[in-house]
Amino acid sequence: MSGNTITHNVAEAGERTDATRSASVTRHRAARELGLRRGDLDLAVQLGRVRTVPDDGGGGRRVPRDEIDRIRAADGFPDVLRAAVRAVGTTEGAALMDVTTARFTRLARLGLLVPVKFYLNRYRAVVWLYLAEELRRFRADERNTALLKGRTPEGLRDQLGDGLDLRPRNWRGRHLGFLLRQADDPWARAAAVASLLDAGEISDVVTDPYERSHLRRFRPAPATHGSPGSPAAQLAEEIATAADPDEVDWLRSELAAAVDTARRHRPAPRPAARVTPHPPGPQSLACGTAEPVPRAEDAVPPGAEQPGRLSSLLGRLWRKDS
Repeated sequence: MSGNTITHNVAEAGERTDATRSASVTRHRAARELGLRRGDLDLAVQLGRVRTVPDDGGGGRRVPRDEIDRIRAADGFPDVLRAAVRAVGTTEGAALMDVTTARFTRLARLGLLVPVKFYLNRYRAVVWLYLAEELRRFRADERNTALLKGRTPEGLRDQLGDGLDLRPRNWRGRHLGFLLRQADDPWARAAAVASLLDAGEISDVVTDPYERSHLRRFRPAPATHGSPGSPAAQLAEEIATAADPDEVDWLRSELAAAVDTARRHRPAPRPAARVTPHPPGPQSLACGTAEPVPRAEDAVPPGAEQPGRLSSLLGRLWRKDS
């Protein structure tokens, strides 16, 4: 009975996997059919413009076929989609906003322009990228005219003089939003928050080692910047890890709440308790928990003389005869 049930469950799982694969395509193929580069498709997914589904076969997320059909049928395809995910650097962004690159950088450092992603060039310098669509909206907003044309307010100049640079922090906040949008499990949501904290902060908040291990299973893969352990990879890890005390405190609070929610939804797995049998010994006998069991060769049949009494009787008979 159980064997038939297992076979049936495996068959059902296989059918679901086949159905998912037939109704969806890989990201690489989806990018080709939507006329996007792979990086642009990834950004479209992060921005919520392209819906994905999990791959039951463990091959990463896939794009449903009906989602591709929906996007292709939209007005202005593919130009509208390409414009929505177009990311530009400082030079091109400054040209779009009709400002100098120095002013553009000041606005970004003040947190008024939020990066959407970054990469490291061959000199290991951080290159921040921004959505062109957002830059155009910022320029078109009349409330920003003074920031684009006038002198930077004194208070903001003082902050820049003190070394203020909110680009890494703003990118982390935006990146967390991307991760939470794609998380379809409470533990995955908790792992998304944990991905922005260093290991020491995570251990301090999540004290149970089995819960920390479960979080690692759901931890989103970091963006690759150079080979593991390289200076470029280390720099990228620094950017992706919260550093400001108030940001760290906020993330710790969010992580504690997310883990509590995940724990109530489904506790982290832990090994089953094993009972190790202990043979009876002197301690168990001293405690009176068990009576000693006589060996078969020591047992005396009912009515039989015991060895000590038999030897004494033979001794008396021998002395009488002598």
